[in-house]
Amino acid sequence: MATSRKWLNTLDCTLYTVGFIKQHYLMILALGLVAAFGRAIQLKAFGPVSPLSHTLLEIVIESSRILLFLYVLGLSNIRSGFLKILHLFTNKPGRRQTWHTAIRTIRGRWLALLINLGVFACIAFLFNLFIDHIAYQTCLLLTLKDHQVVDQQSSAWTVILFFKNLSVIPFTIVFEVLFLLWLTNRLPKSVAYSSFSK
Repeated sequence: MATSRKWLNTLDCTLYTVGFIKQHYLMILALGLVAAFGRAIQLKAFGPVSPLSHTLLEIVIESSRILLFLYVLGLSNIRSGFLKILHLFTNKPGRRQTWHTAIRTIRGRWLALLINLGVFACIAFLFNLFIDHIAYQTCLLLTLKDHQVVDQQSSAWTVILFFKNLSVIPFTIVFEVLFLLWLTNRLPKSVAYSSFSK
């Protein structure tokens, strides 16, 4: 039991990430879908795209990612996330304190830091491996073309980037933001375990 608790404590950032995605998957999925369809349209999945449309789509895609960043930073509140960013730039003493806390965490929990980064890298690698398999080892793209869901000129990258925007990219954003909060000791205590067990 003690060993199990020790590992949970070591992997708290990763478990918090999984728990956060589990609790807020609808919002994360919605923002991911915006980016996924935007990227697919940019890649001419539904036909040619004008330069202006391409630029506007890029704004939409990046905006959805910024909203996700703020949503996670505010722990499911976009306004709170925005205020945290604002506070970081306007409060010099607070910024210094945040920096000192991060340094203390790195020094005191460097092994946990490396383990969490390692587990994140493995999960991201498996996501990418699975997406590549779908794109290159299945008939998904051919089926979509046969049913005229996507344009005949669409490449495998349409499928790859569509699924990346639904999975590995949101997962990476959530992990990176929560990792920053973990470094600065701003994750609520014990939420990682309770959210993961629900």
